[in-house]
Amino acid sequence: MALSGMRGLSVFISDVRNCQNKEQERLRVDKELGNVRTRFKNEKGLSPYEKKKYVWKMLYIYMLGYDVDFGHMEAVSLISAPKYPEKQVGYIVTACLLNENHDFLRLAINTVRNDIIGRNETFQCLALTLVGNIGGREFAESLAADVQKLLISSSCRPLVRKKAALCLLRLYRKNPDVVNVDGWADRMAQLLDERDLGVLTSSMSLLVALVSNNHEAYWSCLPKCVKTLERLARNQDIPQEYTYYGIPSPWLQVKTMRALQYFPTVEDPNTRRSLFEVLQRILMGTDVVKNVNKNNASHAVLFEALALVMHLDAEKEMMSQCVALLGKFIAVREPNIRYLGLENMTRMLMVTDVQDIIKRHQAQIITSLKDPDISIRRRALDLLYGMCDVSNAKDIVEELLQYLSSADFAMREELSLKAAILAEKFAPDLSWYVDVILQLIDKAGDFVSDDIWFRVVQFVTNNEDLQSYAAAKAREYLNKPAIHETMVKVSAYILGEYGHLLARRPGYSPKELFTIIHEKHPTVSTSTIPILLSSYAKILMHTQPPEPELQNQIWTIFNKYESCIDVEIQQRAAEYFALSRKGASLMDILAEMPKFPERQSALIRKAEDAEVDTAEQSAIKLRAQQQMSTALVVTDQRPPNGMPAQPSIGPLSLVKVPSETVDSQNPGDQGLTHPNGVVYKEDPQPPSQDIIGDLLGTLSIEGPPGAVAQSPQSATYEAEGAPSAADAAALVPVGEESGSVQPIGNINERFYALCLKDSGVLYEDPNIQIGIKAEWRAHQGRLVLFLGNKNTASLGSVQALILPPTHLKMELSLVPETIPPRAQVQCPLEVMNLRPSRDVAVLDFSYKFGPTMVNVKLRLPAVLNKFLQPITVSPEEFFPQWRSLSGPPLKLQEVVCI
Repeated sequence: MALSGMRGLSVFISDVRNCQNKEQERLRVDKELGNVRTRFKNEKGLSPYEKKKYVWKMLYIYMLGYDVDFGHMEAVSLISAPKYPEKQVGYIVTACLLNENHDFLRLAINTVRNDIIGRNETFQCLALTLVGNIGGREFAESLAADVQKLLISSSCRPLVRKKAALCLLRLYRKNPDVVNVDGWADRMAQLLDERDLGVLTSSMSLLVALVSNNHEAYWSCLPKCVKTLERLARNQDIPQEYTYYGIPSPWLQVKTMRALQYFPTVEDPNTRRSLFEVLQRILMGTDVVKNVNKNNASHAVLFEALALVMHLDAEKEMMSQCVALLGKFIAVREPNIRYLGLENMTRMLMVTDVQDIIKRHQAQIITSLKDPDISIRRRALDLLYGMCDVSNAKDIVEELLQYLSSADFAMREELSLKAAILAEKFAPDLSWYVDVILQLIDKAGDFVSDDIWFRVVQFVTNNEDLQSYAAAKAREYLNKPAIHETMVKVSAYILGEYGHLLARRPGYSPKELFTIIHEKHPTVSTSTIPILLSSYAKILMHTQPPEPELQNQIWTIFNKYESCIDVEIQQRAAEYFALSRKGASLMDILAEMPKFPERQSALIRKAEDAEVDTAEQSAIKLRAQQQMSTALVVTDQRPPNGMPAQPSIGPLSLVKVPSETVDSQNPGDQGLTHPNGVVYKEDPQPPSQDIIGDLLGTLSIEGPPGAVAQSPQSATYEAEGAPSAADAAALVPVGEESGSVQPIGNINERFYALCLKDSGVLYEDPNIQIGIKAEWRAHQGRLVLFLGNKNTASLGSVQALILPPTHLKMELSLVPETIPPRAQVQCPLEVMNLRPSRDVAVLDFSYKFGPTMVNVKLRLPAVLNKFLQPITVSPEEFFPQWRSLSGPPLKLQEVVCI
């Protein structure tokens, strides 16, 4: 703000600063506003200097926080002044005082446009600054085209073009539907050849906004971005003013790599090689130094490079190098660098085959849990939660339990929840899971939600082998002189239900169990008393014939609470007292709780609801919509020694698989081919819209049924003449046996939904869940199969065989023969389409659970529409082609009246 020669303005600012309190300041401001208002009423008598001075005063008063509800017209009128001092004041004050919806701005549009298209570069910069700051819709409609012309003009100075790029960026962000950027791909590519780094940086910001909305139109810019990175990485032709602590324009490097992340892949091999050379140079050349400013700049470039490496799915060697570099960062003393290292290592978890490399730094990550900075401790906890699997679950959960005693109160609830989820997902056996949850309740009872002990009760109830062990552990904790109320709840419930299983052991008689539970009665609140009353009733029920002394003690308690003010306690006490007088029939009335139905884990659902940073958590868990797939499941009926299978009696469900034989890969499948058959025709249904959590969210809390009768699937059969020899050999008969494993969900809808979606559940039964996440680019695709074991026992003899049609080239990575309990494995599948076809690929998947061998034929959603790309056709191109068509069925037209 230039104040030279404006003595009145300087005196007013000095008076305001010398005010002793807020009241004096308000009085001085009100006096000045009254003076300005009076002078503006006689505007004709004001000289340009006086008008400029009073408008400056208005701006200063506005900056102090006072409302200025007049003088706007005087400020706008200064924009039309012919001289720079008045015009500068008009532009600055108008940009500060008026918003995009103010009516006075319409009066200035023509003046602003004249300044933009004029020859005075100073006026052009003022006008562009105003338009960029306000960014209203009317400005966008009237001025966007002129701003675009300025940007691509070769006669304008770089300063003006730089401001034009930023102004256009602001207009596009505010009003993307108004700013016309059609056909701007070539112009943006030309702008990326700019040698001036100021214009190039501004243009790159504009490109990031454009490709974020539609990257398909800007493929021609991709090689130019890589060349820009090469130029910066090699420090070629970089002016000294754009070098920051020896780093060539770090802002431009970050923006360029961010723009590249909006493109799905880099197809040209030369461009991809050049890009990875630049990324390799950045990874190798970044280290921790003492200068804070240089560290900030170099690490900003480095972490953006890491994000680009993850996006491009680089080779494993480069991924290992990235993890090693992050491992170095999480071990330095500087807390900011440690935080960034942990955060980016968490992001690295989304990359396939990197988790094993990250596990090498597990000890250092656990050390970060004890860091003085709570933000670092939170990031370390997130990383441990994300990298946990069957192989390291015990170590990580034990470390979390040890850390729980000394953790901040702000972290204990999150820590308890994540420890409980990891114990549930990756428990090697259920007894270990019970131990972990009881330790969790014992150490952090105030921070353990009811969902956690509800979940352990569900597991104990649904697994008979676990009941006596859980009862013994509950008895041990009740022996402690002081335990948390939540421990009293879970122990009383378990001992009431299953304490009788240990009646022959010393210390486990009904009277002793009642005594040790009732000792905790004075220490609990009214919310726990109903559970204790239920436990007493169960103990009395299991004591048949009843012991008079024990019966009288329990009846006394029931009588006491029959007059309790709490309705829940009163009702239970009255009903239990009446039921306990029925003698032996009490055994039928208060029988053991039935098994809980299969349901999604409430803990996992609660963790999902609590997440805020969804971008980070995508590295930890796979979110998928529950979609339906077409699948036929049977138990393996193959006779031994490779003898051909006998056709089963009854109706056959046939699935058509590709015409390529796989005898050399799996000779045992020869017995499944059928020379003749009927084409299976599904009844199409709309896709399901049910939402699920991650693939292991719906964990079965009980073992799978030994033999579940499979209901016949609704289908129609249509004869289609004699099939070709290849197609006939590809017809696989699948019998619906009475002992088959029944899939969960409607098997006819999942496949159709996955043909329209890129992620979801392909197949699910009581033992396993198979999910898919896919990416498609032109004629290539990459699918990842997620195989999740839902049981507490391993799945063995796992085999996955891809039966591709002749038009698809498919390559599946190695599938492990065994899937550990409650574990999930990922199997990438590469797909290449050679020519159009309506045939589909089939996944022949089999596994063994206990004595049951299950075989599944799943159609993979690598269908024709996945490889289609839309094109834009102008009216001039469309109508000649339309007129050249002869008629139906190629040409159909319908007129709709509105």
